[in-house]
Amino acid sequence: MNPELIATGAVWYIVFLLSLTCHEASHALVAKWGGDPTAFHSGQVTLNPIPHMRREPFGTIVVPLLSYAIGGWMIGWGSAPYDPAWQYNHPRRAAWMALAGPLANIALMLVAVAGIHVGIFTGVLAAPESARFTHVVAAQSRGFGEGLAMFLSVLFSLNLLLAAFNLLPVPPLDGNTAVGLLLSEGAARRFAALSHDRAFSLIGLLVGWKLFDYIFSPLFRLALNLLYPGLGYH
Repeated sequence: MNPELIATGAVWYIVFLLSLTCHEASHALVAKWGGDPTAFHSGQVTLNPIPHMRREPFGTIVVPLLSYAIGGWMIGWGSAPYDPAWQYNHPRRAAWMALAGPLANIALMLVAVAGIHVGIFTGVLAAPESARFTHVVAAQSRGFGEGLAMFLSVLFSLNLLLAAFNLLPVPPLDGNTAVGLLLSEGAARRFAALSHDRAFSLIGLLVGWKLFDYIFSPLFRLALNLLYPGLGYH
């Protein structure tokens, strides 16, 4: 690996850990507010990434670094424990817990949006001629501006991806549990019980990945055109 690839990987991993930590900590915090302290007692209500890495070392360390080394991008996962009995008794609260993770990613994406616009206003950054996942905004000069542009680009794109993917209404993704907000409590309980089947979770992941191939590209273009109104990215 050359130094530039290592530096880019460092930015990727910092953003990945930040995004995952905020996602899982949000699940844990909203569960605690809703009466389930399981994740809180496991130390997951924290923005310190270490407890999340200890809980899922394979998904937070091995897979992200391996996927970057092989493909030049990062994938991984974390988890926050919860009490299934609490979910059964309070399906609506569990739905809010599930929704909290993707909402945290949307909040981080909006932080990136604010950072991009501040950077453009101050003359450090500029809208790129052509945009891609790691090049949502361009630097006006080498050095600090390049690092900032990379950080904000990955922060924007990765959190858009995480929010959108996790909101798909298929097990075991967060959007599947969040569906409980649209159902009666009885129907939400039955739906949750069905979703806990491992076979359905495997099928759900396969369906989710297939659907996401068609969803993310137009969603990314829409996000770019909302970020830069009038520039008409295609």
